[in-house]
Amino acid sequence: MHFSIIDIFSIFMVLFAIIDVPGNIPIIIDIKSKSGDINSLQITLVSLGIMLLFLFAGEPLLGLFGVDISSFAIAGSLVIFFLALEMVLGIEIFKHQDIKGASIVPIAFPLIAGAGSLTTLLSLKAQYATENIVVALVLNMVVVFFALKATVIFERILGKTGVHILRKVFGIILLAIAIKLFTSNTGIQFHH
Repeated sequence: MHFSIIDIFSIFMVLFAIIDVPGNIPIIIDIKSKSGDINSLQITLVSLGIMLLFLFAGEPLLGLFGVDISSFAIAGSLVIFFLALEMVLGIEIFKHQDIKGASIVPIAFPLIAGAGSLTTLLSLKAQYATENIVVALVLNMVVVFFALKATVIFERILGKTGVHILRKVFGIILLAIAIKLFTSNTGIQFHH
């Protein structure tokens, strides 16, 4: 076991940028308004579980189904694409059931433990010691948990109009992320 504070910090920052909790707040508020309440602890633990599973068994697991990382990323990009369309156009694509755990998809997957974070974990594994990745991942999940808990505060600060505007703006950003994920994994090139 070789723990390195510098490595943990580097991995933490990379994962923090990829998971993008601040950027996901408007999306989470939107999902919360549709499905009632969200279980912050459940979402955090499921996200952590998915990411740990993927860190240790990601490639062999996908290989079992004959799926490569790129195909997995493309599938994630499509879920994000439809979620973004919902936000921008104000339509409902995902049916939000009033069942417990309805917020697991799409919050835990693909928003938090999405194709981006999962593929990033695999590439980090090639550079860093696994124990440092696990520590950085757990620290990120602590941040995620408190951010999920704080959505009520953000709702209060922003008000209905603020949430509505943020929703549209982040919907467009999310669309761009989905398209980037899609194109970088399909090899389609757009020329300026």
